Amino acid sequence: MAMDEVRIVPTRAQYEESFNAVVDAVARERRYIGFVEGPSLQSTREFVRSILGGAGIQLLAVNPNDVVVGWCDIVRNPREGFRHVGRLGMGLLPGYRGRGLGRQLAAQAVRAARQAGVERVELEVFASNERAIALYRALGFVTEGIKRRARKLDGHYEDNVFMALLGEGL
Repeated sequence: MAMDEVRIVPTRAQYEESFNAVVDAVARERRYIGFVEGPSLQSTREFVRSILGGAGIQLLAVNPNDVVVGWCDIVRNPREGFRHVGRLGMGLLPGYRGRGLGRQLAAQAVRAARQAGVERVELEVFASNERAIALYRALGFVTEGIKRRARKLDGHYEDNVFMALLGEGL
């Protein structure tokens, strides 16, 4: 599929089921995100409603059939004293990786978060996800620390890398 056929759009309620399916597909790969199956559709609906209600930014990559193939969200910390901080999460279906779509999603989400007043964007990424780490570095994120053996799945340990992008990088 040509990447120019994929559109990046703000989240909308009409995409809840498709978004839920993509999160589940990426989760079931057991490699890239912190859970091994997607949330319930009800949880996804509540999350999307919170985003639409101002809790953060979510952009979706949508194919010509209006099916979600990837996402990037930056959710603002709701606690007093931390509301300037947003947490980035993203994922793409396998056939859409390595073509610059993740970079477009993340860059546009960071721009939108900055416009919404977010001064610090932070994330966690598994150390084995070298492609994602390179993408985040290219966008200006810096490594702030490593949580060793943060996950043990299928008998294997995985370190978490903590990264952030501060105001001047935004």
